[in-house]
Amino acid sequence: MLDPNFRRSVLLISSHDETDGAIGLILNRPLDKRVSELVTDPTSEALAEVPVFLGGPVGTNQLIFATLDWDRESGLSLNAHVNLDQVDQLAEEDRSALRAFVGYAGWTAGQLEDELRQNAWVVQKPDRTALTPERLPRLWFEIMRSLGPWFKLLSAAPDDPSLN
Repeated sequence: MLDPNFRRSVLLISSHDETDGAIGLILNRPLDKRVSELVTDPTSEALAEVPVFLGGPVGTNQLIFATLDWDRESGLSLNAHVNLDQVDQLAEEDRSALRAFVGYAGWTAGQLEDELRQNAWVVQKPDRTALTPERLPRLWFEIMRSLGPWFKLLSAAPDDPSLN
């Protein structure tokens, strides 16, 4: 994907409908910030320490709280409907599952399907590694390398091939 908003990004699509389009979050763009650094209202200690990620180029004026959950049968799921009453409790229970995202990724009806037909995206079934915050900055490279030699070569290519 040449769009700098999505260059070397790993997205989890949380909602997709042919009529309404799709919504997702970029998982591998940590901002190296905590919630306490971005909000002016007083927050609980647990909430203040929740890590913040760049979720996408849409709605970057809002902070979205979401949990990433793993189930053996259904795989990785994203719950982006976490309300503020739940955030403190979730932050206390499992800090690695709760994340805050600045913005999100969105597609109009048919837009994501068009991009998939153009092979702009590599589709991969999500796995449990998306739950490990320390691995997220390397997640795109790890996924690409696991897909075979061609993708491994692509993952090593510089952003500007003329610098090669």
